[in-house]
Amino acid sequence: MEDSHGIDQAVPEEQAHLQGEVPLEADEVGEATEVYLVGEFNDWDAQATPMRRLKDGAFTAEVELETGREYRFRYLLVGGATGWLNDGRADSYEYCPFAGTDNSLVSV
Repeated sequence: MEDSHGIDQAVPEEQAHLQGEVPLEADEVGEATEVYLVGEFNDWDAQATPMRRLKDGAFTAEVELETGREYRFRYLLVGGATGWLNDGRADSYEYCPFAGTDNSLVSV
């Protein structure tokens, strides 16, 4: 089952963690050759969660999140289109004074 923020959920309700796929479409990444999922769930470590490139040019990563929480995150694009990207399907966005921009926010 896919929820509103694009994470495919496949976990029984009684579990305290949600494991799912995070998709990012090819047209969202431009010429990037690598994409990393970066956020509170991996202590903002830019190398901790590399996304896997699919045959159609999209990227995906699998993450496990504790339920009942909100997580701030962004995508780091590397290569032909280097920079940060928010998730267009995020539940909301929150300004981050450290970065001077919004972060994506997802509730699980």
